[in-house]
Amino acid sequence: MNTIQETIRTTYLGQLRTEAVHVQSGNKLITDAPTDNHGKGETFSPTDLLATSLASCILTIMGIKAEAAGFSIDGATAKSWKLMSENPRRVAEVKIEFDFSTCTLSDENKELLKSLVKVSPVPLSLHENTRQTVSIKF
Repeated sequence: MNTIQETIRTTYLGQLRTEAVHVQSGNKLITDAPTDNHGKGETFSPTDLLATSLASCILTIMGIKAEAAGFSIDGATAKSWKLMSENPRRVAEVKIEFDFSTCTLSDENKELLKSLVKVSPVPLSLHENTRQTVSIKF
């Protein structure tokens, strides 16, 4: 029988700050509440991580598919914005601008990358009411 392994262990440190430890690697990250929600905003907020996760997941899947197809997206970047709503307070939209202008890509490569925007795990896991607005610069 397979057992599910613990992935992340998170500890509340006080003053609206947490420390999350990636169990397998031991890497740590700290979160703060954002300044618009009683926090210090000295590091990523949990909702910042949601936007980060979306961009990182899409880039990772693009990297996997690019590697399999024999081309590189090394140096590609993504800028992310999260837009909050109230009642309930939640991430209403994540905007991401991908920039592949430093990459040498054929039209076929570009089409492949465009096709991957909505099919990786994080985009598929977000609530349907969370808008995902993505643009790509080649």
